[in-house]
Amino acid sequence: MFVLELTYTAPLDAVDAVLPDHVVWLEEQYEKGFFLASGRKNPRDGGVILAVAGDRARIEELVATDPFTVAGVCAYRITEFIATKTSPELARHRQTLD
Repeated sequence: MFVLELTYTAPLDAVDAVLPDHVVWLEEQYEKGFFLASGRKNPRDGGVILAVAGDRARIEELVATDPFTVAGVCAYRITEFIATKTSPELARHRQTLD
């Protein structure tokens, strides 16, 4: 499981110009099963995405296709973690320690 933290690197008007394309991209990742939750940070200086994928390389590939990344309006920080406890709704994503 991965926490993707977005930090805006451009003024909000530049972010907002790309936002519709970013939202379409988000929806595609939800449909493919990669994203579990997402939203803006408060204050609005970026966002957070909770994601699942087979490995970090796949997440890095996804991040590279985000219209925010392509437009250069944000930077991503990717944190991988082992989800050993989850809510019942996320039980299928639980992991065990090796």
